[in-house]
Amino acid sequence: MALREQWRSRWGFVLAAAGSAVGLGNLWGFAYRASEGGGAAFLLLYILIVLVVCLPVLVSEMVLGRSTGSSPLLAPVNAAGPRWSPMGWLFVIAPLGIGSYYAVLMGWTLDTLIHSIFFGLPSNLSEAETFFGSISSGSSVLLGQLISLLLTAIVVSAGVRGGIERLSRLGVPILFGLLLILALWAATLSGTWEGYRTFLLKLDASQFFNPSTIRNAFTQAFFSLSLGIGIMVAYSSYLDKKNQLPKEAVSVASIDTAVGLLAGMITFPIVMSFGLKEVISGSTVGTLFISLPTGLGTLGLTGRVVAILFFALAYIAAITSSISLLEVPVSSIMDRLGWGRSKAVFVSTGLLFVLGIPSALNLDVLGKMDSIFGGVLLILGGFLLSIFLGWVVPNRFDEDLAGCNSNHRVRRYLKFMLRWVSPPVIAFGLIVSVVDLFQNWSS
Repeated sequence: MALREQWRSRWGFVLAAAGSAVGLGNLWGFAYRASEGGGAAFLLLYILIVLVVCLPVLVSEMVLGRSTGSSPLLAPVNAAGPRWSPMGWLFVIAPLGIGSYYAVLMGWTLDTLIHSIFFGLPSNLSEAETFFGSISSGSSVLLGQLISLLLTAIVVSAGVRGGIERLSRLGVPILFGLLLILALWAATLSGTWEGYRTFLLKLDASQFFNPSTIRNAFTQAFFSLSLGIGIMVAYSSYLDKKNQLPKEAVSVASIDTAVGLLAGMITFPIVMSFGLKEVISGSTVGTLFISLPTGLGTLGLTGRVVAILFFALAYIAAITSSISLLEVPVSSIMDRLGWGRSKAVFVSTGLLFVLGIPSALNLDVLGKMDSIFGGVLLILGGFLLSIFLGWVVPNRFDEDLAGCNSNHRVRRYLKFMLRWVSPPVIAFGLIVSVVDLFQNWSS
C-alpha cells in the first residue's frame, strides 16, 4: 500500500472538516427544521445536543481515524477485531446513501443558480412552483446529478492535499464571506425582526417534548456535523500526532453552528418580508427552491444578484460536503482492495449515480432516504462510536489524546461524557426518532 497522505497543515484539516459539516444541511435543513420545530425550542435543543453529545462523539471519531490510520471500513476492525466489521460497513453504507440523494439536491441547486444567472427569477409563487417542478423532474435532474458527481470526483481524485484541502482552503472562506454579506443585506429588510422573532427567538416550551422537534434537533446536529458516518474517521486518518483533537472538534462545531445561524438570519427575514411563511412550513424543499426565489424575484436586479450569490454559496457548501461523502468509500476501497485513487473514485462515483436515480425520479423516495440515511443511521453511528471508544477500546481514546498533549481535565471530561452521558442520550434520541418517523409515515 502507498504511503498514506497527510494534511498540509492544521487549518487545512479544520477547514476540510468544517467544509464537510457546512453544507445544504445548514443552508437548507436548518431553516425548515427550525420552522417545523418551534424556532427557539429547536435551536436550544440543537445547541444542547451539540455541546453535550456531539462534541465528545466528534472527538472519538477523530481518535478512531488518527489512531488506526485506516479508512472507515477497516478502522473498527483494526481497533477491536473482526467482530466490529459491521460498524465499518455502516460507515460506508451511510455516506453512499446520503451521497446518492445529496447529488440530486446539488443538481437542483446548480440548476437554480444557472437559471438565476441567465433567465432571472420567478415573479410570483405560482411561477416558482412551476420552476421547481421543472428542475425536480425529467432529464435535467439526472444531468444536474451527474455534473455534481463529476465535479466532486475531480476534486477527490486529486487527493487529500491537491484536491480536498485545496478546495476547502478556497471554498470555506468564500462561503463565510458570502454568508456575512447576505446576512447584512437581509438585516435591512422590513420583515427582519419579525423573521428573527418568529423562527429563532419565539420560545414554545411545549416543543421541548414534541417528538418531531427532538428528532429534528438530533438529525440536524448529527447531519450538519457529519457525525456517525465515518467522514471524520476518513479525514482524521490523514492527521499526524501533533493535532490537538479537542481543539479541532470545537473549531469545526463552532464554524458549523455559526453557518447554520447565519443561514437562518438570511432565510427567515426573506420569508417574513415577502409573506412566505406557509411555504417554508409546508415543504422541506420549499425554503430553498420556492420561497427564496419567489421573495427575491420581487426585488428586481437586486434580488437577482442576491439569488446568484446565495445559490453560489449553497453550491460551494454542497461541494465541500459531497467530497467528504465520496472520500469515505474511496478511501475504504483503496485500503481494502489496494486500488489506486483514480480507479476507486471512478467506481464509487458510478455507484453513487446509480443509487441516486430513484431519488432523482421520485421526491418521496428522496425524502425517505434523507430520513433514514441522513437521520437514523447517523444517530445510530454516533451511538456505536460512544460505546466503542467509551467502553470497548477506552485506552485508545486516552492514549491518542495524551499523545498530542491535550489538557488532562479536558480528556477526563470528554471520556466521562462519552461513557456516561452520550450513550443514554443518543439512545433516547434514536428511539424517539425511529418511533416518530414510523408514526409520520403511517399517518
